[in-house]
Amino acid sequence: MANSDPSRPNPSSSGSHAARRVADSLDSMRINPMKSVGTKLFAIFFFSIVIFVLAVGLMSYSRSKEVIQNKVAEASEQTIIQAGQKLGLIFSSYEDLSMQIVLNNELSRLASSLRKTNRNSYEFLEQGRLLTEQLNMYAFANKNIQSIHLMTEKGEGINSTNNSLGMNIQADQEWFGDIVKAGGQAVWLETKEKGYAGDSNLGGSSPPTFALGRLLKNPVTSEITGVLVIEIKVDVIGDQMKQIQMGEGGSTLVLSDKGNYVYHADKNLVAKPSTLPVGTDALDKEHDKLQTSDGQNQLVYFRTPNNNWILVGLMPVKELVKDAAVIFDLTLAIAFGAALIAVVIGFMLARMIGRPLIQLRNLMKEGEQGNLTVRMPAKRQDEIGQLSVSFNQMMEKITQLVQQTNRSAQEVLGTAGELSDASKKTAMSAKDIAVATEEIAMGASSLAVESERGNELTQSIGVQMKSVVEANVIMGTAAGEVQASSKQGIAYMDELIGKTNETETMTRSMVEKVDNLKESTRSIVKILDMLGNMTKQTNILSLNATIEAARAGAAGKGFMVVADEIRKLADQSRQSIAVVGQITEKIQKEIDETVQVLSQAYPIFQEQISSVKEADSIFKQVDEQMSGFIARLSNVTESISQLEASQVVLSESMTNVSAVAEESSATSQEVASLSTEQLNISGGLVKLSDKLEELSNSLKESLSKFQI
Repeated sequence: MANSDPSRPNPSSSGSHAARRVADSLDSMRINPMKSVGTKLFAIFFFSIVIFVLAVGLMSYSRSKEVIQNKVAEASEQTIIQAGQKLGLIFSSYEDLSMQIVLNNELSRLASSLRKTNRNSYEFLEQGRLLTEQLNMYAFANKNIQSIHLMTEKGEGINSTNNSLGMNIQADQEWFGDIVKAGGQAVWLETKEKGYAGDSNLGGSSPPTFALGRLLKNPVTSEITGVLVIEIKVDVIGDQMKQIQMGEGGSTLVLSDKGNYVYHADKNLVAKPSTLPVGTDALDKEHDKLQTSDGQNQLVYFRTPNNNWILVGLMPVKELVKDAAVIFDLTLAIAFGAALIAVVIGFMLARMIGRPLIQLRNLMKEGEQGNLTVRMPAKRQDEIGQLSVSFNQMMEKITQLVQQTNRSAQEVLGTAGELSDASKKTAMSAKDIAVATEEIAMGASSLAVESERGNELTQSIGVQMKSVVEANVIMGTAAGEVQASSKQGIAYMDELIGKTNETETMTRSMVEKVDNLKESTRSIVKILDMLGNMTKQTNILSLNATIEAARAGAAGKGFMVVADEIRKLADQSRQSIAVVGQITEKIQKEIDETVQVLSQAYPIFQEQISSVKEADSIFKQVDEQMSGFIARLSNVTESISQLEASQVVLSESMTNVSAVAEESSATSQEVASLSTEQLNISGGLVKLSDKLEELSNSLKESLSKFQI
């Protein structure tokens, strides 16, 4: 009868409803793939590697480009300085030559005599020949001298290596006036396109020349004896410029203090105004390097101390840094390779962590909806593997508890049905006894039979109640074990959180130590800069010593060797310091990269701590749910205890009914009284039976939600 009750749930219908609930729950838990843990881990790993590689590569390219440009510019500046100093020595030699001519007493005497002799006399021609021989002696001794001229302070020709009568010029020529005003000091004259003979009466033209002028005076009387002009071929500068290599597209040239070309590789520009992208007013130092305003060219220059002319080296910037393009191409290739590696490793990392968490989440959601058959594969040996094992053990314990409870509920439900039937029959019998006392004997016999049967049923109920109590105790023990496993999982997660925090503390300490090392490398760089300046000063001093030794002639040759050795030692020191500086700079750059990597690792540690805390929260939720389950088991135990007490009362009542049946033949009054009492007891028994059946149905309905 109990199985045919329409109020009881249909197992197949309950199973389908549970399946639908699980499906709906999983649908509601689906999240955007872009917001999943696996996708976040993949994105963090991928972008961290790619951005780091690109940043390091581009910074290396930019820094190397800047270093190469500076180093080449410095080397070019040193080349220009050395070439300028060499030009200065050449100019000094011509100044010394002019001084020898000025101090030549015989030449001075002949020049003074020619000025006073009649130009049409034989004596004038003879003295002119002797003077020409004197001048030719100086001119032929140096193949770079185009010609030597002697003139009066009014521009009248005295003598010339080109013409014994000399060349006449207009005294108002600016360059001639500068020589006269100098009062015996050497005056350098910038290059003229047709030479200085083009301004004279000699006519014709000559190759472009620059000149050195000096006023001749009698060393005794300080009387002006003439004006000396030495024309020098521009090739003497060109020969020096050809030895300077400024790279493809580069050029070297010499400017006068007025901004005109003294020398240029393009001969059409010689003696023309400068076409450089910077003016001479920007070249105001002794030597320096600078970039043009358009940034396309690197310019280095040196001012010669003799005449303040400017030796200029011009180089295209793109030629200076063309070797750095290899670093840029290599950076792009490495970034592409790093991106591919990051994709592979990031995808593997996302699968290793994100996929198991999603699977465990879905399985726990199914278990929450009543599906106790779900299990998590436990093939891994890490924390996720331990989590899978703990989850499977928990589901095994819960499944065993539900199975045991389900069997006990089925037995209790059957016993409650039988008890209900017996109680109803007992009530009907009591009514029959009350209606007809004359049938007491027959009713007593029937009652005795029914009482015996009720007693047997009561004993059966007692046995079933003991089974229910034992099952309930087993269920409580299993629930306690599950709760203990959950607490053990929480302890493991707390330990993992502590270790992660220790790792974070160690990372911070490493960052501080790297920062201290970075400060030490900066101090080394400052010391290297100071040593570099000392080597430059030593090099300049050695060059000055070389110049002084050259001026001293044969007496200074030994000192010149020593100065040259000092310069070589200074160059070696500069190269060694540059190598140490490069190594120190590389160390500093790698320290910066280490700091950046540690800074990027810190947010990953934070994400790891967050994930571990979420797993810890899941274990705590399981612990709370098991506590609730144990509380519900306690309520069931209390209800069974009440049912057991009712069974004792029922047993005593059945004993009384049996005694009344045996004594019913003695007195009808006692039978009536006992019948009334039996009716009341039977009513209470029916109520208890209904209550037991209702409790059993409720328990069965609760258990039907679980899929075993």
